[in-house]
Amino acid sequence: MVGPLLAVRNLDKRFGGVHAVKSLSFDIHPGEVVGLIGPNGSGKSTTVNLISGTTPPTSGSLVFNGLDITATSIVQRVAAGLARTFQTTTLFGEFSLLDHVALACHSRYLHTSWADALRRPAAKSEFVKQMSKAESILEMVGLAESAHLTGSEVSSAQQRLLMIATALATEPKLLLLDEPAAGMVAKERMELTGIIRRIREQGIAVMVIEHHMALIMEVCERIAVLNFGQKIADDLPEVIRANPAVIEAYLGASV
Repeated sequence: MVGPLLAVRNLDKRFGGVHAVKSLSFDIHPGEVVGLIGPNGSGKSTTVNLISGTTPPTSGSLVFNGLDITATSIVQRVAAGLARTFQTTTLFGEFSLLDHVALACHSRYLHTSWADALRRPAAKSEFVKQMSKAESILEMVGLAESAHLTGSEVSSAQQRLLMIATALATEPKLLLLDEPAAGMVAKERMELTGIIRRIREQGIAVMVIEHHMALIMEVCERIAVLNFGQKIADDLPEVIRANPAVIEAYLGASV
């Protein structure tokens, strides 16, 4: 495609007297891994909520894959190819990991639930196809051996990987990962880095919102930095690492 996959333009969000996001603009290109960082309260989560549709903007625009999605529903955004994970894990504790991912696959079913209920041959074929897809996704995120365990039987790190797998089942063009490494130890963060790279290899763009700077610096091709709701930098990781404004935002002192 010509131009960015996601174009954020002059995005603003106010909550009463709180100006959470201020005239924010940035692009994400197809297959690109972009980091979004900033101190606590800088507007990162609000930005993700604005892009994913869980929060409406006060002003500004969002164009995704050539489509203006500023006022579209979450369902429409998912259908267009936008998916996300959340900071907190919300699972069906009694469902297996395979059930979770297979359920998300329904967003791409080609047949109606009536065709499924009537067990028509085409619907049965589609079911087999989607189950195979769910198994492949679990394999990619390292959960194949746990596929038949329930959500409540796996570790918190595995639950976070399951959220990524569920988002991938919707066949996104852009995946928003909100604090994917929260609660992970070093070995688990290394495995997450490999998973993000494998996602990129499939041509899926990724935006990573994360506090673990080593992971961000390792996996992202470009990093945007927010402070008090405003973008203060947007550049290559090595440039961001040495940016005085970024250092000041994190350390709270001039350098």
